[in-house]
Amino acid sequence: MTEPLALVFYEKLLPGTQLVNRLQDLKYRVQTVSDADLLVERAQESGPMVVLADLVSAKDNVCNAIARLKQNSQTRHLPVIAFAPENEVALQKSAQSAGATLVASETVILPHLPQFLEQVLQVD
Repeated sequence: MTEPLALVFYEKLLPGTQLVNRLQDLKYRVQTVSDADLLVERAQESGPMVVLADLVSAKDNVCNAIARLKQNSQTRHLPVIAFAPENEVALQKSAQSAGATLVASETVILPHLPQFLEQVLQVD
């Protein structure tokens, strides 16, 4: 059976690389994106099962990218797990408004990743 694909956007090495390693430990194939503006295009090309996005970006465009994912007919079904430092409350709220399926703080994303994945991938 093919391992599921996770599409991960991050600019900062930590926690980005830790997240990639944790996903691989959980038997996910991982494709990374370093420019949020390319998120929709990469999601259409690669067909991931889930998208994970670090909300902190030099361009401050991640919430817009999440909104474009959710507005696109080919990618709107994808669950999006977004994360940011605990003190970035406004950014976390913006991600929820943009359509992120789950928003978590940077400190809990790694230890709770299996539960978060299970939660967002549940089929009703």
